[in-house]
Amino acid sequence: MFNIVLVNPQIPPNTGTIGRLCVNIGATLHLIEPLGFCIDDKEVKRAGLDYWHKLDLKLYKSLDDFFEVHNGEDNFYFATTKSEQLYFDASFAPGDFLFFGSEVSGIDESVLDAYKEKCITIPMGKEGRSLNLAISVGIVTYEAIRQNFESFKG
Repeated sequence: MFNIVLVNPQIPPNTGTIGRLCVNIGATLHLIEPLGFCIDDKEVKRAGLDYWHKLDLKLYKSLDDFFEVHNGEDNFYFATTKSEQLYFDASFAPGDFLFFGSEVSGIDESVLDAYKEKCITIPMGKEGRSLNLAISVGIVTYEAIRQNFESFKG
């Protein structure tokens, strides 16, 4: 139903947890290298538990490779703290690609600038700097599901 794109994820348990989420909602997980771990790591599989083998997983050598494969598509949303557009004001549709950046550095500024109108953010209090990657993916993805619940129920 949706595509979750992790750009250069660094923390194996986050990716494992997100993989488990993807299996449970029928989403495809797209991982953009370089990764901060090997996807065979027991940490990733432990977080995904017995779900990892059921995951629809796509791996790309770089973000450029991803965009080459998905050339011409414009159903992208980029989660970032550098936007004023709230995620719940976006209009999600089945098949959308929801991008999330590295836990360390987020999504590259040049990408955010190129897709400025497709950048979304999760509101946080003034003491917050950012949220855990797996939590952020869950928040945005479940809003996309809420908006498309009839399609989700299938």
